[in-house]
Amino acid sequence: MMLISNVFLCLICRGSTKEKIEKETGVQIILPSSKQNDSIIIEGTSADSVAKASEEIQRVIDEAVKTASFDYSHFVSLPLAIHPELVSKLVGFQNSILGSSDACIDENPDGNSDGDNSEDSAQEQQLGNISVELEVADDEESVKVDVSVRPLDSNAPKEKEEPKSSNKSDLKIGKSVFIKPQTFHLTVLMLKLWNQKRVDLAAQVLKSTSSRVLDALDNRPVFVRLKGLDLMRGSLAKAQVVYAPAEEIDSENRLLHACKIMIDAFVEAGLVIDKDAKSELKLHATLMNARHRKRGKKGRFSSFNARAIFEHFGSEEWGEYLIRQAHLSQRFKYDENGYYHCCASIPFPENISS
Repeated sequence: MMLISNVFLCLICRGSTKEKIEKETGVQIILPSSKQNDSIIIEGTSADSVAKASEEIQRVIDEAVKTASFDYSHFVSLPLAIHPELVSKLVGFQNSILGSSDACIDENPDGNSDGDNSEDSAQEQQLGNISVELEVADDEESVKVDVSVRPLDSNAPKEKEEPKSSNKSDLKIGKSVFIKPQTFHLTVLMLKLWNQKRVDLAAQVLKSTSSRVLDALDNRPVFVRLKGLDLMRGSLAKAQVVYAPAEEIDSENRLLHACKIMIDAFVEAGLVIDKDAKSELKLHATLMNARHRKRGKKGRFSSFNARAIFEHFGSEEWGEYLIRQAHLSQRFKYDENGYYHCCASIPFPENISS
């Protein structure tokens, strides 16, 4: 199966791209006749022509996943929302800014920091499921290959326009920029896993690092301290991402070492795009992200003025928290507690070794 944006599917199967593939390979690409039909068919006079068309589509996919318009599907996270006291602080933070007593804990379920490394994206795409069936029906007239197209199981609702309200505080920030408290986490690595084979491989890679991660942590619990605020991009007047810096408490860099082991394993397995492989790790917990706001007239994500927020919360003590696991998380899909769907996880030490 291939995870791929519906917009990109259209790019492959329509207009000049579709015609080019058909002309060069001698096949015909038949598109679904209705939204209820979930497959396209590649028809050719031989298995070889169909295979060449499939390879060309795969090449286009491989190039597309390197672009910003093909968004991340998974990421490696260190969950923090497992700590109820932290979730309560986040709700209080949001309500203080919104000037409301209504916890926005259930609002904006797709407003999460799993895209912290992807705010360069031109737009956030909904992913879909493409199953390339290479079972060839060979007869005297044609060869057919079914390519099933199914929507990815997603809880992410369509982005809603921020309602006008006279009850907000002087900070005048809308709900949509806030990260959902139940999804709060530290981001380790963003991933584009566009087929089930890559998802399975990513799960295996994470699990394979378990013993080395425990060694890097010296089989001792690791705590982080969250304090203050910082900007990922933009300025105070035009903020895009506001986050809480994370600091390992014992200053031995055990956590950073463990994270590097995981990142290197994913890079070695060929699961990380070049841009992300070269990025320097900055452990952070995003609180607000402008990418979740209503887009402007030119389709751009508007920034927000964070000056008053930094004045009020710039030295906020968020607390010290135990990191209990590393998590291969799937975007737009959530578990019963509101955290991201877990594709795989490895435990971190919770008790001091004797």
